[in-house]
Amino acid sequence: MVFNLWAGTLIHLPLDKPAGRRDLGSMSMTEPQQSPEKALETEVLIAGGGMVGLSLGLTLAGAGVEVVVVDREDPATVQAAAFDGRSSAIARGSRQALAGAGLWDAMAPAAQPILDIRVSDGRIGRRTAPFFLHYDHREADGGPLGYIVENRAIRKALHGVLASRPSLRLIAPDTVDALEPAGQRIAARLGGGRRIAARLAVVAEGRNSPLREAAGIRATRWSYPQTGIVCTVAHEQPHHGVAHEHFLPAGPFAVLPMTDDEAGRHRSSLVWTERRDLAPAMMALEPPNFAAEIARRFGDSLGRLEPIGGRWSYPLSLLHAERYHGPRLALIGDSAHAIHPIAGQGLNLGLRDVAALAEVVVDARRLGLDIGAAPVLRRYERWRRFDNLALIAATDGLNRLFSNDLPPLRLARDLGLAAVDRLPPLKRLFMNQAMGLVGELPRLVRGEPL
Repeated sequence: MVFNLWAGTLIHLPLDKPAGRRDLGSMSMTEPQQSPEKALETEVLIAGGGMVGLSLGLTLAGAGVEVVVVDREDPATVQAAAFDGRSSAIARGSRQALAGAGLWDAMAPAAQPILDIRVSDGRIGRRTAPFFLHYDHREADGGPLGYIVENRAIRKALHGVLASRPSLRLIAPDTVDALEPAGQRIAARLGGGRRIAARLAVVAEGRNSPLREAAGIRATRWSYPQTGIVCTVAHEQPHHGVAHEHFLPAGPFAVLPMTDDEAGRHRSSLVWTERRDLAPAMMALEPPNFAAEIARRFGDSLGRLEPIGGRWSYPLSLLHAERYHGPRLALIGDSAHAIHPIAGQGLNLGLRDVAALAEVVVDARRLGLDIGAAPVLRRYERWRRFDNLALIAATDGLNRLFSNDLPPLRLARDLGLAAVDRLPPLKRLFMNQAMGLVGELPRLVRGEPL
């Protein structure tokens, strides 16, 4: 949104049973490391229970598919305030997909609607350029362009839905250490000793996925000379649902509207892209000095700014897997692609992966087809590859174009922002892209049932 995988040797499992989970016994909804005495059989195994992996598991389970999700983190840890201080932009299409999967209502109270997006260019300590791009929700259909939701709220909502999905089992904390295709199944060995056989394994471990690499799936990657600094700021004036993306020579500086806290303080999420060599010094600043640096970059349109809570920093990089599938294996989310946060679209790409993979799996299952067969997985890859590549190219290009202070480029991009702002058809196209409503959309993204 513009403002802002197989290693080891496995014991072979009995694979002559029909699809479905067996030998579950009295396994609990969330289970720690298990003894290796009994093997599980399931339809889909998901390695990684983060926001994308767990969303896929819950979506499939909502359609009656038997799913096991394995996550390395303890559920209590990922829902704690100290685990992740980021917030995510949920585009309108992603909101529709989450709603169709029965996941949105649990996070809606923590979701701040984005009513306007203001994109501007500038330099530290100077007034912003007179040309800017303004997306107004009234120029669409009057509904929000998207939402800002704290990652912690998303994780709490997803874990809160687990009890209503009896065909899903979460094993955590544990890891999938090895995957091995074996006929009509793929066999997994977990770090805790348990063995699992599935029709399909889905890798959702993140950009540094060991299972992707063990599967021999290469990836194009590079690191940006930038670090993302993230925190929450309280401010005197209400934000009125406006998201700001202010381009600075070091990179985009985004102030994204959040819901007020329990004390009634107005809040926004700060996503500050800084030069990698300067970021440690910024992170080490005392609170008053840190607040002053924020004000130097953003100004006083929201009144006095006060950082609240913790600060987090993340190195920024790009990644794209050469393919999204292997024998009985599919990649989703950051395991398949990771982009610069300049457009706030990382989670949205992952949620569109979820909607597309869930659709091809559920459709194949309803037809009595093998959900892990190559034609099913090729359909998923063809569907998602163009969208992901297009956004990778767009975000990388925007970052390179705006993260500099060359006068000719500054003039060209300022004129470009102004031109888009004054061309309604082009502006509407960009707004639809920001809302995730362009291209061949899965049923869930279109607001239709799976």
